[in-house]
Amino acid sequence: MNQFILQQGISEELRFFPHIIEMGLKKNISIQLGSFPLTSTSGIRIFYITEGKFEWCINRQRYTLYPGDVTVILPGYCFGSEDGVLEIGAFSWIHLDMQKLDKGKIVPGKWSGLSENERVVVGNILDMNTSPVLLRFSEAGRILKNIQTELYSQEIGYHATVNYLVDMLLIQITRHLTRQNNPGRDFPKTFMNLEQALRQNLSHQWTVEEMAALVGLGTTLFNEKVKNYSGFSPINYLINIRISEAIKLLKRPGISLTDIALETGFYSSQHFSTTFKKLTGYTPSDFRKNNLKEN
Repeated sequence: MNQFILQQGISEELRFFPHIIEMGLKKNISIQLGSFPLTSTSGIRIFYITEGKFEWCINRQRYTLYPGDVTVILPGYCFGSEDGVLEIGAFSWIHLDMQKLDKGKIVPGKWSGLSENERVVVGNILDMNTSPVLLRFSEAGRILKNIQTELYSQEIGYHATVNYLVDMLLIQITRHLTRQNNPGRDFPKTFMNLEQALRQNLSHQWTVEEMAALVGLGTTLFNEKVKNYSGFSPINYLINIRISEAIKLLKRPGISLTDIALETGFYSSQHFSTTFKKLTGYTPSDFRKNNLKEN
């Protein structure tokens, strides 16, 4: 297929896909000066390199991209070439609008066939990722090509197929990210990254399946590793994190017990109080009083 670009509001092919802001394939046969300046982005942009070598700046870091590599540009990331130059080569891309949740979290929108929990997990993994480059990820290129084919052919069922393929692209990206970032040989580091992710969103009602997905493990193996590493089941480990965070908040007199309970992921102030006393021997109120006296 020759190079092309489809844009929302202009291209008829995207009329039924408001979540696809833009999609294209570019083949650059000569160096283009001033055509690739640094800009920030909305939504999420996914690029797949098919030919050539590119030097791109993503979120203030320089990356060298080769055929088979993928870049995932999150909302607000500054992206482009520091000197504005676009090198010789070819790449395809898709620009997706994502649903925004509280605290700036992004997830696939209502168009997605993923469950609510799966959409949250996808968003969390994308947000946790420290590197926007996925190495040797040819599967993404095949999916992008299939999306392009479906948009142009518009055969029976193409609407459902395109949305399914976009879901698969996001799923494969998050799976690739967890494999690339957590190869399984350094579980202590993985465990620290998991704890950081949980602390950043303690109000979410995490399931074991979601926590396992964050580190790219099946639930059975995840249960075993957490138990062996911490001595707790994943849920009890999570409760300990909730309590440790609640202790920090209780030392701040301006926050109500109800707010602390909800912020640290307990269903109610009563649930918080019962669990806190079971693990510490004090009610939250008594702990706060004792701490204030000592200070």
